[in-house]
Amino acid sequence: MGFAAIILLGTFLLMLPVSNTTGHSLKFIDALFTATSATCVTGLVVQDTGRFFSTFGQTVIMVLIQLGGLGFMSMATLFAMVFKRKISLRDRLILQEAMNQNTMEGIVRLIRRVLIYSLVIEGTAAVLLTFRFAFDMPFGRAVYFGIFHAVSMFNNAGFDLFGDYRSLTGYVSDPLVNIVVMALIVLGGIGFIVMSDVVEYRQKRRLSLHSKVVLFMTAALILVGALVILVFEFTNPRTLGSLNFGGKILAAFFQSVTPRTAGANTVDIAGLRQASQFFIVILMFIGASPGSTGGGIKTTTFTIMIGAVIAMLRGRDDIVMFRYRLAQERIFKALTITLLALLLIISVSMVLSTTEDRNFLMILFETTSAFATVGLSMGLTPELSLIGKILICFTMFCGRLGILTLAYALGPKQGKPLYKYPEGKMIIG
Repeated sequence: MGFAAIILLGTFLLMLPVSNTTGHSLKFIDALFTATSATCVTGLVVQDTGRFFSTFGQTVIMVLIQLGGLGFMSMATLFAMVFKRKISLRDRLILQEAMNQNTMEGIVRLIRRVLIYSLVIEGTAAVLLTFRFAFDMPFGRAVYFGIFHAVSMFNNAGFDLFGDYRSLTGYVSDPLVNIVVMALIVLGGIGFIVMSDVVEYRQKRRLSLHSKVVLFMTAALILVGALVILVFEFTNPRTLGSLNFGGKILAAFFQSVTPRTAGANTVDIAGLRQASQFFIVILMFIGASPGSTGGGIKTTTFTIMIGAVIAMLRGRDDIVMFRYRLAQERIFKALTITLLALLLIISVSMVLSTTEDRNFLMILFETTSAFATVGLSMGLTPELSLIGKILICFTMFCGRLGILTLAYALGPKQGKPLYKYPEGKMIIG
């Protein structure tokens, strides 16, 4: 309800004539799509953010990104702390669920850290980006661009102000912009829980199982992704082929990091070979980590699924990671999230394949990008039909909330049964 309210407020503000450069009201569906994309930190756009929207409209989008990235409950807690209102037990329970915590112990302290980390990271990145952009534009504009892109990239939104839907392609070989933006995406994507764990490592001298899995899988996906993209695109003249070797490495790593729900790009996504595009679909589906600003099924869910396969192949009953055994409930939850996500993406892609006159890979790419709140596009979004825009809005909303959260909220509540049925046997495989 909180996210829906923010989206509707954003829609109303973006419909105002002052929000765009034409002086006319934006159509409701386009304003709704933009507000949904910003609040769900996706980055898919039906209007060119840099050219179409005025400074007021861009500021509205930036605020929506910040609200959506940090989460409705985090912002509600911030206002409660500012006005010195006591955080009730019910609020703490909701915060526990919103941050994917197993306990509500220290949850308000965690939210306070979330806000501090966000401001420090975004502020530092804004200064660095301002310094770089100042070489290409007036200083005041560079400051504005630095702040906007720091907020957008840390919250994994992918909105940019460079115009003509070109994202960061003008900085494909720029080390400073690439490294700062990749750092923002990774920090925003690993989750605030992991960030807090890493900051406290000097005192605790240990990391939680969650943090170990997230850090390991994040590093593995980035390295594997960069290698695969480098191999597939090395000779492609539309992407990496025209760059020197250093530029190829930098661009390959950037394109490996950004599908983890960020949405920025330094090469033309439509120019990638189909193998690379499909591989990016897989990276987008996996997404970021729990408690972060990103979407997807999450790195931990993907790790559990891999662990289940390995355990089955080795004939073991338990999934063991870093000398810890995972509870069966975690495995069922990971399986449920993965299957529900696949069902949503397949269903939406099938409907879009009948309403949009485009090839299936482009439609699958767009749908997965919306579900995983990534924002990468092969160029379909601005040309979507009315039904297509509504479906993508719904997919972005489901992806940001979490498909399991939405199912819990809308599904019937049933208690645990007081009996068990006799065990049956079924042939599998």
